[in-house]
Amino acid sequence: MRKKRVYKKYHTPDPIHSRVDLGRFINYVMKDGKKSTAERVVYGAFEEIKKITKEDPIAVFERAFENVSPMVEVVSKRVGGANYQVPMEVRPERKFVLATRWLINAARSKKGKPMAAKLADELIAASKNEGAAIKKKQDTHRMAEANRAFAHFAR
Repeated sequence: MRKKRVYKKYHTPDPIHSRVDLGRFINYVMKDGKKSTAERVVYGAFEEIKKITKEDPIAVFERAFENVSPMVEVVSKRVGGANYQVPMEVRPERKFVLATRWLINAARSKKGKPMAAKLADELIAASKNEGAAIKKKQDTHRMAEANRAFAHFAR
């Protein structure tokens, strides 16, 4: 039986900056279909970034994503009855998804501040190559490096 056809998704850009990546980021921040709340959180974080760094928040956002996006990750592969962690290069679409997930989870795991402030802090930290999301990326790279011996199992 054949696999089902995967249709290309066309994402809508965000209303203020007209950027598709920002629109997708807002959708990932969203919980329970509350898009206006998610927009308020992200744009509030952008205001915080502007206040703290005196820099364009879009530039900080892009730099943070560049720094958090992983190059390699490990994929579990079953070969001859044993499971191996095989390092593989990450596709561009997956880079964005992983970076987004790591940034948002890092911001959500902090305590004692509104979400907009936590997200702003995490984006600023990631743009300077520090913070929990960057640590997650480094751990992923370290895992891939440790399992480089199994790279020949990748097809």
